[in-house]
Amino acid sequence: DDIINQGTAMGTYMYIYTGGEPLVRKDDLIKICEKHSECIFLCFTNATLIDDKFASDLQRVGNFVPAISVEGFEEATDSRRGKGTFQKICKAIDILNAHKVPFGISCCYTSQNVDSIGSEEFFDWMVDKGAIFTWFFTYMPIGKGAPTDLMATAEQREFMYHRIRDFRATKPLFTMDFWNDAEYVYGCIAGGRSYLHINANGDIEPCVFIHYSDSNIREKTLLEAYCSPLFMQYHLNQPFNKNMLRPCPVLDNPYRLEDMVNKTNAHPTDLVGQETPHELCAK
Repeated sequence: DDIINQGTAMGTYMYIYTGGEPLVRKDDLIKICEKHSECIFLCFTNATLIDDKFASDLQRVGNFVPAISVEGFEEATDSRRGKGTFQKICKAIDILNAHKVPFGISCCYTSQNVDSIGSEEFFDWMVDKGAIFTWFFTYMPIGKGAPTDLMATAEQREFMYHRIRDFRATKPLFTMDFWNDAEYVYGCIAGGRSYLHINANGDIEPCVFIHYSDSNIREKTLLEAYCSPLFMQYHLNQPFNKNMLRPCPVLDNPYRLEDMVNKTNAHPTDLVGQETPHELCAK
């Protein structure tokens, strides 16, 4: 609640929840929506905890939008998220539609599923299910032991670039690509330029994919974090590439992140398997 109060005082009215699974705290999320009716809340979720009561609450508050994580069709989704997950997602979507709650889809495309996720059949499935938007992310090998062979190739990223634009222009579905749409926002928006990430430990990170920090919300205000050395390095170095199709300081411009972290003595924040910025960028 305090974070949202600080944010709205500075003109921030959109907040995003990710996990883990945010809906394990459904009641708390609804209370936040009720208290901050002037804000909009987006939640990345596997949808397995969506039931009639929660959908009814969402319809009532009107400022909470689920973005349901789907990895493609049933086989691809279940292989990553567990057997039976895809059918639970379909049931949750039916519940949301019954309560007239708007929702979107979130997809992570990898070297293994890009053909399925980029197929017209999959886009039509999302439209038929009633999704109003889709977020696309490309796989990032974050954390020690994360496989690198799942990273999409340059050719696969180009394929998704064209597919997303083609279907955005021809289908009733607003598609957004966290990487390939950087041309519309002049490159990377992280590090407080347009957004930041706060992890479960309170560490204030430049991006949900960048697990390094020099600030914690329990020790600094949001405004102080925006002015921190790490975020100021982002400010001084953005955009990280004149080519707007290569916006990321890690994925597209290796060692730009390492340089910023080393200059500011930011520390790793991954709660599971910490790695140095050199180890991450070397991937």
